Amino acid sequence: MKFIRFVLAAFILIALVSSTGAAQTALPIPKVTFGIDKASKPQDVALTLQILFLMTILSLAPAILIMTTAFTRIIVVFFFLKQALGTQSMPPGQIFIGLAMFLTFFVMAPTWNKINESALQPYLKNKITLDSAYSEGVKPVRSFMLRQTREKDLALMVKLANLNRPKTAEDIPTYVIIPAFAISELRIGFEIGFIIFIPFIMIDMIVSSLLMSMGMMMLPPVMVSLPLKILLFVLVDGWYLLVGSLVQSFK
Repeated sequence: MKFIRFVLAAFILIALVSSTGAAQTALPIPKVTFGIDKASKPQDVALTLQILFLMTILSLAPAILIMTTAFTRIIVVFFFLKQALGTQSMPPGQIFIGLAMFLTFFVMAPTWNKINESALQPYLKNKITLDSAYSEGVKPVRSFMLRQTREKDLALMVKLANLNRPKTAEDIPTYVIIPAFAISELRIGFEIGFIIFIPFIMIDMIVSSLLMSMGMMMLPPVMVSLPLKILLFVLVDGWYLLVGSLVQSFK
């Protein structure tokens, strides 16, 4: 009770001091305004278009991060791991997403360093124009996606786009590479997920057979198989093997 009274007294004292100070010196409150005026020069129109383009890019940033990086494969594999273990709420989805994000940053770091060196820094130093910065910056991303994309998936998207057969990789538009890359990433993620499922399914089958042979019909097999699957995953150092295999799977 003494502690509560002390806290209440402290709050009252702070409020009195604040009100007294505010009465003596009126502190100005900042005001943020946003106005729309008529463009009088071509530069004003260009600036407005640049702002709209930047806002569009920022709104599409999550989709760009998911569809053009290693995030898709990593999060798909983590989802299959969670389903194979049978732990519906552990680890939480936020942990998986956070770990997938940081692994994505780790895998994409060499590509982003190339973008920074060849496009961003020269543009900030006014050595190249915005168009040249985009052309140079998209090259490392295209190279990364093409290394992970199957020729079959790439040929499918070229065919669907009604394009002529490209002679080199530079002839393939970026909007064709991105969906082909996404399809390839989903395929590889499902393949890894299938491999992860095999040992855990075997444990479920063995536990179910043993319980049925012992006549323990009322005991759910999940109650017995779940601790065994977690124990197996820990004994084989599953996180080390999984993360190492995932990172090494990117060429």
